[in-house]
Amino acid sequence: MKRGKVTMSDVARLAGVSPMTVSNVVNKRVNVSDEAKARVLEAIRASGYQINLSARALRSGRSRVIGFAVPQLDNPYYGMLAGLLSEQAHERGYRIAVEQTRGIAEGEATAIAQSQVLHLDGLIMAAVEFDPLVPPIPSQGYPIVLLGEQDLGGRYDHIMMPNEAGTAAATEHLIDQGCRRIAVVTDAEFNRLTMITRRYNGYRNALEDRGLQVDPDLRLILEAFSRESARSTGRRIAESDLGIDAVVAFTDTVAMGIMRGLLDRGVRVPDDMRVIGFDDIPESPVLTPSLSTVSPDHRWTAAKALDLIISRIDELEIPPRQHTAPFEVVARESTA
Repeated sequence: MKRGKVTMSDVARLAGVSPMTVSNVVNKRVNVSDEAKARVLEAIRASGYQINLSARALRSGRSRVIGFAVPQLDNPYYGMLAGLLSEQAHERGYRIAVEQTRGIAEGEATAIAQSQVLHLDGLIMAAVEFDPLVPPIPSQGYPIVLLGEQDLGGRYDHIMMPNEAGTAAATEHLIDQGCRRIAVVTDAEFNRLTMITRRYNGYRNALEDRGLQVDPDLRLILEAFSRESARSTGRRIAESDLGIDAVVAFTDTVAMGIMRGLLDRGVRVPDDMRVIGFDDIPESPVLTPSLSTVSPDHRWTAAKALDLIISRIDELEIPPRQHTAPFEVVARESTA
């Protein structure tokens, strides 16, 4: 057989199955026995059979590709989530195409527009600047699932992180360890509802619920939301005379920078100061010391986002749904 000229019937004859069985394997429509599936996949490999994706899309009206738009491609959290989405989408017969928005309104509008121009079946977007009251481009009639902190007013399918509850639980964990002068590391923007303000509210609520004073001096502001800026902040914490005995960092990446900065100034974690993060990215358990963190259920988040987008692809008119990811506090060496 010549490569590029092989048909599904050729694959069926080579595998000793019916063309329908080959179609079922290729399109993942029904269960096929492991033995038959293995024969079909080996016949595809040996024959060089290539699926005509353009023809399939024209026949079905679908590309079987879902977009995933994120603020930064080099952010470990979004890289982890993209991997989980890709893995679980593959199991459902879809592919994931990743786009970077830079966390700005123009980038998010472009991601929505491009996903439609490219005929992607839908878009999952980690939204930062998205305003549901002022759609950046006509998006009605197109499946979109948003991951983010804004109040979307029930206009879109939406999955949120457990920001307030998770940070409150992290702060309570430190209090249970005997900490009383607990600093929190944020950025400067506090004029609207964001991940930062929601997580700060959780920190503040936990202190108040446990009868501890919320000291504004214990809020440390990052110059930039980066690991190097967090390292500088860690040095400032070590050099301060605020009596700080623990730090709540709003992401694991920031927590890593804080711990490095503390070490630069001879402050040992957890012996001299305890640190806890948020996200439970893959690097967190292998640090020295390993990082305690708020661990949202990332597999649940990926699965739920795919459930929402695929069901909306199938039935565009269903009412928007809102969900918050479950979580647990994972105590590791940094708060031991």
